[in-house]
Amino acid sequence: MDALSERNPRVVSAVKLHRSVARRKTGLFLAEGANSVAAALDTGRVRELLYSAGAAVREHELVASAVGMGVRTTLVSDRAAQHLGETVTAPGLVAVCELIDVPLTDVLAERPTLLAVPVEIAEPGNAGTLIRVADAVGANGVVLAGDTVDPHNGKCVRASAGSLFHVPIARHHDIGEVLDAVAAEGIKILATAADGEVGLDEADELLAGPVAWLFGNEAHGLDPSVAGRADHRVRIPIHGRAESLNLAAAAAICLYASARVQHTK
Repeated sequence: MDALSERNPRVVSAVKLHRSVARRKTGLFLAEGANSVAAALDTGRVRELLYSAGAAVREHELVASAVGMGVRTTLVSDRAAQHLGETVTAPGLVAVCELIDVPLTDVLAERPTLLAVPVEIAEPGNAGTLIRVADAVGANGVVLAGDTVDPHNGKCVRASAGSLFHVPIARHHDIGEVLDAVAAEGIKILATAADGEVGLDEADELLAGPVAWLFGNEAHGLDPSVAGRADHRVRIPIHGRAESLNLAAAAAICLYASARVQHTK
């Protein structure tokens, strides 16, 4: 079988998916690397698997399982693999997948008990890490509220390490509508705040029921009007000299605290 070159129309079309406009137009995105590809295959979202000769050796079982599932598998040249990958050392294994985000109503219809709601999150690496944390603690969904990063961005997909395919993810531009819809389902809205009236260590009673955690933008945090919509503002105790925590670290601590309480009820 001849390997497709970087000039092949199928490769050219796939490379265009690095851009959000192409993703929106086609309803497709790229998942790069073994973790992401394996998770995508498990959820049946792969349209085509593109792999280099080196990847065929390293990830033989993964490529073979794709073939067994009836997924179109395509050998590409090393140069094409470099074009398809976004990392310095391209893994040579890229899946063309269907977009994963779902409507907010779908997430809420499952009667969630733990949601992560990052508001205007801008950094794709942080978004991917937050999605990975949400998956790890067993959260029921991630709602990207406001003007946010595209979860299908390559850096976000890689940072999620496959979790993007495991956790329901919704995007909704109107923050007020997100808060209204969450509250209407009887879900308590909690916001992280350095001067919050409740300390996380004393919040077990709050965390026992369905909760949605609001996390603010990396640069300027939660807008006061959004934080004001929360039922409670919760502070994470800092015992050392660090002034604050970054978004992903704060999300990990808060989501874990919620999961600990909910899973020991």
